[in-house]
Amino acid sequence: MCELYGFSAHNNQIINENLRTFYSHSNMHPHGWGLAYLFDDEICIEKEAIQATKSHYLSDLLSLPIKTSVALAHIRFATVGNIYRKNCHPYSKRDNYQRRWTFIHNGTIFDYKPLNKYIEIQHGETDSERILLYLIDKINDAQTKLKRHLTFEERFSLIDTIIVDMSKGNKLNLIFFDGEYMYVHTNCKNSLHFYQNSSSITFSTQPLNRHNWENVKFTTLLVVKDGEFVAEGTNHGNEYIEDEDAYKSLFLNFSNL
Repeated sequence: MCELYGFSAHNNQIINENLRTFYSHSNMHPHGWGLAYLFDDEICIEKEAIQATKSHYLSDLLSLPIKTSVALAHIRFATVGNIYRKNCHPYSKRDNYQRRWTFIHNGTIFDYKPLNKYIEIQHGETDSERILLYLIDKINDAQTKLKRHLTFEERFSLIDTIIVDMSKGNKLNLIFFDGEYMYVHTNCKNSLHFYQNSSSITFSTQPLNRHNWENVKFTTLLVVKDGEFVAEGTNHGNEYIEDEDAYKSLFLNFSNL
């Protein structure tokens, strides 16, 4: 599977050390790397469909300070989709009020019919991209109905409802950012951790140092802003337990065998 990294802080901080440790795990996740970080109120996205530790471009990128208040990073082990740049995370898209959403996912959608229609229109091949397209469509539908952009409370309520429904039978470890708030969810035990200090929160699939990392609250959508937890959704209880047979079936379907 993939690994996720998320960072939220009160102010800009240099994150290179944690990123180097995070990307060093790519020996087990060799199918691509990605990084999104906030710079002058805009999200910059870099990614390649090669192993992070073999990327000269990433090495050059990390040779300079990356100073930011928000970052998302991803290393990919492909389960759905070929090893192409278009299948690397993060994914990013604007809604119809020009709010930019940036998304990373560690997991697999085994069965969620509302995503099927995006197979023909998505840019890449991954179920992760389809999740983002679906989320934005639901946001757009609500905004069109109201004839205005959604408030944070309205966005959070809608997303929480979607996550509760989509988490049934699917592995849904994800982190995404709407330009203001970071949303975090895991429904697979011991597969997402966080470390919080007085000025920031860092999330990672695996702890990145010897600090006191904790497990992210399970089966509950969490929201972070400026290095603080600010909202908590429904504790839906839809735990995903790894199932090798389900992955084999999915792979055969994807390969058309």
